[in-house]
Amino acid sequence: MKRLRNENGELDAADLKILRLLEKDARTSTAELARAVGLSAPSVAERIRKLHENGVIEAYTVKINPAALGMKLSAWLRIRPVPGQLAVVAGIIRDLPEIAQCDRVTGEDCFIALAHVGSVAELERVIDRIIPYAMTNTAIIQSSPVEARSPLGSLRER
Repeated sequence: MKRLRNENGELDAADLKILRLLEKDARTSTAELARAVGLSAPSVAERIRKLHENGVIEAYTVKINPAALGMKLSAWLRIRPVPGQLAVVAGIIRDLPEIAQCDRVTGEDCFIALAHVGSVAELERVIDRIIPYAMTNTAIIQSSPVEARSPLGSLRER
């Protein structure tokens, strides 16, 4: 992945402000962004194009609340495939619509997956699809004191 660079080798203050504004509301118009950063709309549009082209902006998305759709139970599943079943388990996980996210990780487990379901019985059905091929350890999410956040939070204001 290429990094967007200016003369100093990093994103400048205008780039970071554009990213922060888009992160708050990806539907913000180019004209609104231009006013906020003090640049022309064509200049902002070009910066956004470069940010996207260089992989800084990956997608424009909407965040959906699973509980509002009846999926009131979320859980993290640690998954350790039995020897020789890694590809099979990866395929099963990919095919389970209840799995919202899955990462292959280092350590004793091979996968950590986030599932959203409507009940404990539904969670059990998800686990039952996996356990013929892997050992699982499940942690039901009680609350989220830190919601998923952007890497922009760790960058200093410029």
